[in-house]
Amino acid sequence: MCLAIPGKILSIDGDDLNRSGRISFGGVVRAASLAYLPEATIGDYAIVHAGVAIALVDEAEAQQTLDDIAAMHAIGDRAAVDIDIAAPLGEVYR
Repeated sequence: MCLAIPGKILSIDGDDLNRSGRISFGGVVRAASLAYLPEATIGDYAIVHAGVAIALVDEAEAQQTLDDIAAMHAIGDRAAVDIDIAAPLGEVYR
């Protein structure tokens, strides 16, 4: 399964197919290609998949997605605690 993550565009360099930007994903900054989003500007939020920005989203949608991802992570952490690896198949969750 692949997951695209929203991030805030902090800076933009280059042009056309060489256009890239520094994008903040909740404080983690990574470079991404902006070649598919010529309309993107600094301060916009973009959905990034495999290092390529593929769509622009508004700030509220970006924040909701980040909140949903954090909630899934928290559920995963709790589920890992509830797994008994010695239990027979079918009785994994208590």
